[in-house]
Amino acid sequence: MLLALAVVATAISYRPAKSLKLDESIESFFAPSDPLLQGYQASKSLFGGDEFVLVAYSPVPREGATGSVNLTSSKVLDETATFAEELSKVPGVKASSTLHLKKPFRPKNVPIIFMRMPSIYNGVLSQVRGVLLSEDKGTLAIVLRLLPPETTPVPRRETIQKIRELAAQHQPQTYVAGEPVQVQDMFLYVEQDSVLLGVTSSILMVLVIVFMFRSIRWMILPLLVVHPTLLWTMGLLASTGLRLSMVSSMLTSLTTIIGVATVMHIAIEYREARLLRPRLEAFREVFDKLAIPIFWTIVTTAIGFGSLLTSSITPVRSFGLMMLVASMLVLVACVAFLPAGVLIGKQETNLHHGHSEKRLTTWLEWLFDTVTSRRWTTIALLTGMSALSAWGFRYLTIETDFSKNFRDSSPIVQSLNFFESKFGGVGTWEVNFDSPKELNEEFLDRVRKLTADLEALRKTPDDPVGAELTKIVSLPATLDVIPRVSAPTLELRREILRDKQPEFELSLYNSEQGRMRVMLRARERQNAEVKLELIRRVQEVARRTFPEAEVTGLYVLLANLISSLLRDQLTSYGLSVALIVLCVWIPFRRLSWAIIAMFPNVLPTLWLIGGMGWLGLPINIGTAMIASVSLGLTIDSSIHYLAGYQRAIREGKPHLQALRESSTHIGRALVLSNVALVLGFSVLSLSNFLPLVYFGILVSFAMLSGLVGNLVLLPSLMLGLEEIGDVVEPVAEPDSEDASKPI
Repeated sequence: MLLALAVVATAISYRPAKSLKLDESIESFFAPSDPLLQGYQASKSLFGGDEFVLVAYSPVPREGATGSVNLTSSKVLDETATFAEELSKVPGVKASSTLHLKKPFRPKNVPIIFMRMPSIYNGVLSQVRGVLLSEDKGTLAIVLRLLPPETTPVPRRETIQKIRELAAQHQPQTYVAGEPVQVQDMFLYVEQDSVLLGVTSSILMVLVIVFMFRSIRWMILPLLVVHPTLLWTMGLLASTGLRLSMVSSMLTSLTTIIGVATVMHIAIEYREARLLRPRLEAFREVFDKLAIPIFWTIVTTAIGFGSLLTSSITPVRSFGLMMLVASMLVLVACVAFLPAGVLIGKQETNLHHGHSEKRLTTWLEWLFDTVTSRRWTTIALLTGMSALSAWGFRYLTIETDFSKNFRDSSPIVQSLNFFESKFGGVGTWEVNFDSPKELNEEFLDRVRKLTADLEALRKTPDDPVGAELTKIVSLPATLDVIPRVSAPTLELRREILRDKQPEFELSLYNSEQGRMRVMLRARERQNAEVKLELIRRVQEVARRTFPEAEVTGLYVLLANLISSLLRDQLTSYGLSVALIVLCVWIPFRRLSWAIIAMFPNVLPTLWLIGGMGWLGLPINIGTAMIASVSLGLTIDSSIHYLAGYQRAIREGKPHLQALRESSTHIGRALVLSNVALVLGFSVLSLSNFLPLVYFGILVSFAMLSGLVGNLVLLPSLMLGLEEIGDVVEPVAEPDSEDASKPI
């Protein structure tokens, strides 16, 4: 009956699970009360948002021609305008805001002879250089402004894909970049890789299981647990209106870990029991033995993830909720599918351990004897490792270069490198400040002073921070290009500007709300210290002239993305530790056991994060929550170890012998399950999205560290209970029945 219900639930969940969408908004990674997000949203409402896609290429001389191409010639300007018009027709592009070289150099109703005057030509050239024209005047760019997500007729991904298709058809080679492109590529890679790598890792893990157990049945059973669990989880989330986020891309991988580890423990215990009992009796024995420890391992895992619900970041909360639900549904899937999966069909014939398992058991016995005979040396060594790792925290950095999320061979990184070398980057941001509703020269002089101060920052000798600011665009600087002889008044110059570029003033000045901004451009590919210091300095400079000035933009959000994700992690981690201690204490009724069990699981987190500091690995979007994730995964081994120790005590074995049996018997299951999972997660190294690569490597390290902690540190600490008189006296339980002969 339960199996039938599970099958029906799986079938019902399929359609809604497939309809679950990815929330492709960077804004969701910030708390609603975060000043950075509030400033960005305020700017979008005032000036219409700044999601720009840049398309650039370097015209080459025609065959037989000599010298470089004059990019301001009428022929090149006409070709550029034609290509820009084609790009502007892409759904999702705001055509009226498209910028290209022909607009400033050939404005409507202005004679060409007028634009060729040196003062006019050089003034326009200074304005477009670094925006529409490279510093060496050999490359030109077209700037496309995207419609806001709420008004665009097609998804952002389709718009960018179509722009890339048109660019690919254009000759010479054309590059497409911009912060919206980076964001969309991130979500695209995550969506593609999470499915592909989830399936591939599952296949690799079941092949490892086949190699270990020589059983097709135990190859299929983990899939019967993991994949229905994923469908149920995604179906429930879709029915409640929740959406996947960038962080949630780890749902498949982590659910696979939990499901495979659970089935591996059952498989090993069942094979042991089948050596002595018929199939049904063996399964009942395994159920009686493992029901409680598996229940609590699932609960503690769910608590580890559930602690993320305390975060103020929506994607982190949704990730915590997803993993909490998925963890508990693994338990439901085990109850629903494993009885039938184990008991139906042909009986297994190859039940005996292979030579590799026997060697593993021998090695575990040697490890236990070595560790316990040198207990204080072991504890001192691991404590020293922890202290050394803790020192590595001083060297931790946060990744602010969003391009580091992609491989160097990816199209987005190649485009970014092109724009960095030709245009000084694609990082678009702003300084905005209060302005009068009627512009006057006195106010514009203040803006000119701000622009001059920012230029001074940009051109400060031997200053690597200021040099990263590559372009400053302000309304007064553009108005000043128009000769005062032909337009002596401010209003006349504004009219000429509106005629030449209708949306330029509106993009920098909101007269109704009394707010103006100065647009900035900076290099994207720079380290965290430089980028964050540049943002700080720009705000400091701006507030000298405009005390209420705010620095914002997608560039600023991306620079602070990881900091936002990390903000609540210490609270979440502390809560999960406290709740897991409680959940280990409840089934074993021993507070000392619960406290001891935390050391083999907290210390690997210390080793992991401290090791990142020593190795110079920055915290990125894939590793920001690694502490909570690793704790939720490694605590399971401690519970199984303590449950094995408790069973041995109840069977009448003394303290040392009970620990030895748990280390060898339970230890074998821990080693085999961790090996299968680490090999499965090695496939994440193939991901196009580098944070997933880091995630796979670091989770594997966390699991192996947890394995070391539970096989080395946990028995060493448990031995100390005898010294403080906190050892449970062995009480042999009467056998319920005689053991059957091997089947």
